Amino acid sequence: MRAFSRQINKLFLITFLTITSMAVGQTSLKKVDLSIYPKPEKGFKQMVIEVPHSANDSNKKIEFVIGKWMEVDTCNKHGLVGSIEKKDLKGWGYSYYDFTTDGGVISTRMACFENSTVRKFVTSQPKTVRYNGKLPIVIYVPEGYEVQFKIFKAEDDVYHASEVKQK
Repeated sequence: MRAFSRQINKLFLITFLTITSMAVGQTSLKKVDLSIYPKPEKGFKQMVIEVPHSANDSNKKIEFVIGKWMEVDTCNKHGLVGSIEKKDLKGWGYSYYDFTTDGGVISTRMACFENSTVRKFVTSQPKTVRYNGKLPIVIYVPEGYEVQFKIFKAEDDVYHASEVKQK
């Protein structure tokens, strides 16, 4: 009976430590208290990109696009009309981004012989920003829009340009 009681105590201790470490690990994912950022205006939502900190932050860039899922024809290229404005968070030294659009979509004007459509993520022009694993990237977008991002990494190789000899 005593051996069984010790096993239960060990199991309880292991479970407690596991749950505690998981809770501490999850709370450390937030880089900055997002309550310091402005609340989204009516009809907008706040999106956040958080990337892990690494020793190679300076060799990376983040490219994000804002878009919306739409039914479009299959033969033309489509793009979302809108603008991304970088704004300063007064008193904090951080910045955030506002995306505004009237919902307009531009496209090539090729004649489509098939009347088929496809559901596609139609995006604005991409925005490339510095990778910083210590700070989030906060973006305000209209309701119904999403933010997708890619991480670009530079190689360690350095190349040299050739000099053109002038005559």
